[in-house]
Amino acid sequence: MPRIKIGPALPDRKSLDAEIARLRDLDVGELRIRWQNAFGRPPPPHLPRHLMFRVLAYRLQADQLGDLDAESKRLLDRSVSPEDAGRRAVDPSRSNAELRPGTVLGREWYGRMQRVTVLTEGYSWNGKTYPSLSKAAFAITGTHWNGPKFFGLRATSSKGTAA
Repeated sequence: MPRIKIGPALPDRKSLDAEIARLRDLDVGELRIRWQNAFGRPPPPHLPRHLMFRVLAYRLQADQLGDLDAESKRLLDRSVSPEDAGRRAVDPSRSNAELRPGTVLGREWYGRMQRVTVLTEGYSWNGKTYPSLSKAAFAITGTHWNGPKFFGLRATSSKGTAA
């Protein structure tokens, strides 16, 4: 009789959901204890409850369903911190040449968020491709705009100021 190899048992999704629901009901002190048990150290003192819950829920899911693959982990390790990314996003000295394909630029216009995606050859908005950011801004507003200025990539000029 041939041998049959049996793989690991499939995770029970219902028990995972129930465990995450139990986490949701814990107070901050109980979440800190769960964190200590899960990671072998106390959570950072400034970490708010909602983030402790999310990290613990992620850890439960990763343990039962599998974590990120090695390549994804390397990619995240190479990325910059949220603080550095925020500083770069509002740095007025940056030019359009630094915008990488896939970057999404956002601007609220008349109460609606407008998002333009940077492509290798132009910009995409509402399914259409535009050759320049200014053309995309024109499509959004119906008036002529300097595209980089419209999306906050350039500081406002002081043309009207007398020297």
